[in-house]
Amino acid sequence: MDWAEKYRPRHLQDIVGNAAAVRQMYEWAKTWSRRSRPLVLYGKPGIGKTSSAYALARDMRWEVVELNASDQRTKPVLERIAGSSSTTASLSGATRKLVLLDEADNLHAHADRGGARAIVDIIAESRQPIILIANDYYRLAKEIRAVTEPVQFRALQVRSIVPRLRQICAEEGISCTGGVLEEIAEAASGDLRAAINMLYAASIGKDRLTGEDVHTVRKDERSTIFELIAAVFKGRSDGDLLRMAYEVDDTPDAIEQWIEGNLHHMPDFASRARGYDYVSRADEYVGRTYRRQYYTLWRYANAIALLGAADAAGGHGVRGRIQPPARWGMMSSSKRQKAIRTGLLRKLSQSTHIPQNTLREEFFTLIGLLVEQDPKRFVKELQLDADELNLFLHDRTSAARVVREAAREERAAATAEKKSRKKPAKSAADPPEKRREEERSERPSSQATLF
Repeated sequence: MDWAEKYRPRHLQDIVGNAAAVRQMYEWAKTWSRRSRPLVLYGKPGIGKTSSAYALARDMRWEVVELNASDQRTKPVLERIAGSSSTTASLSGATRKLVLLDEADNLHAHADRGGARAIVDIIAESRQPIILIANDYYRLAKEIRAVTEPVQFRALQVRSIVPRLRQICAEEGISCTGGVLEEIAEAASGDLRAAINMLYAASIGKDRLTGEDVHTVRKDERSTIFELIAAVFKGRSDGDLLRMAYEVDDTPDAIEQWIEGNLHHMPDFASRARGYDYVSRADEYVGRTYRRQYYTLWRYANAIALLGAADAAGGHGVRGRIQPPARWGMMSSSKRQKAIRTGLLRKLSQSTHIPQNTLREEFFTLIGLLVEQDPKRFVKELQLDADELNLFLHDRTSAARVVREAAREERAAATAEKKSRKKPAKSAADPPEKRREEERSERPSSQATLF
């Protein structure tokens, strides 16, 4: 077993650092009620978010039901697994069930379509505590942020990581020379899990660690695209920029798009115009690369885009948040609309027994006119959601309102049906006179009778 799992904290008191966040979690759990908002634990990887959630559950004697990004988190899957877990009691004797949704900020792919909406519905109906875990709080869907309470986990400091590493060394019978643990903690950049993994890798087959052992297992320090874009605007040297470009996972065409998407950080219009000029020139080399399948030209695209944009920025720096290219958001929105339209056509085809192509080319406009006349009826009959209804109404607010009203009416009808089933049947022992009197009272007034 690797040490990160072997020495995972089992109780809240074992969590390293982030005392305020741990205290906030404990107070939430101690006073939890159905009106309590779910928590969102957010922060960089490896600082104890998931471990804290499991430790909290153990301390509160709660059962944990986890759903992570490796599962297909479509709306039906979430409602079947997390939804049922949030409304039913535990079978293991635990006082409550903690529904844990890891990597909640990754609910953006096509496979997760409807997932964010399902989470909001689950939160509204939950009878059990819910915790969501995310690396980036602002990548969460805004409707999820509106109904949850954030808990920030911060990167751990070196002085917090070193005692934990020293404790593990004592448990494993490993001696370290001075400064080795501090070097590991600094190289981990606040990531306790990475620090423990580095210690484990360095100590394999050894009972004593030196600085040389640590140098061979340092954490992967490859640059990220965010660091590269920040370096462009800060005016780093040409050599540093080209080195970082080779370290990032993105291809030169993606790097060019990232630069273009952040040119608004340029200090003035003149520098922004120069930046666009360099990016357009780099784009020519990207096009030649793909046309000729001669990928050596990529190096020229990188050099022109990076060094040119850095020259235009003049070391001004970034005043704001580095954002992904805006065109990616538009492409994602377009793909999502296409997926919604395809799903709607499939649903209409199954209901009307008409091929999808025929529906799309000949009947879609006509169906849209019918839906506009009585949208609530079609929502109930075809089980349309707000996105699908919006394709007909072209009014997102009205579509959402109609879907909510239809759902409310269906719940009210289901409740009334349950109550009617529980109504006691008339006793067969009632005297004939009483039964005849009840029958006469139940007849409509329009029916004449002589008896």
